[in-house]
Amino acid sequence: MKFVLLIYQGTTPLPGSDRWNALPQAEQQKIYADYAELNKTPGIEPGLPLGLPQAARTVQVRDGKPQVKSGTYLAEGVGGFSVFEAENMEAAIALAARIPAARLGGAVEIRPVEKYW
Repeated sequence: MKFVLLIYQGTTPLPGSDRWNALPQAEQQKIYADYAELNKTPGIEPGLPLGLPQAARTVQVRDGKPQVKSGTYLAEGVGGFSVFEAENMEAAIALAARIPAARLGGAVEIRPVEKYW
């Protein structure tokens, strides 16, 4: 079964930010190493790297006309995503718990992949 893991940054420090720069170098390296290790997990397909939330544009159609807003749809914005093939939801939860954003102020939303059409 495949699962999509949506990573929400929340208050997780982003590289280049003041909060990130305030982290000890060893903690920064551990975070990078944790993500690199996750990407070696059998069944994981890391998503493409997403740009920063301020570069996002949100499109909605109102009265047949597209309306474009700068920024993310939700205040937190999605920081990234992965697709994980696993036996069950419990395996996906265990993997999600290893994602640094989940422990640093963000969250990981897991959705089973479904076919609707």
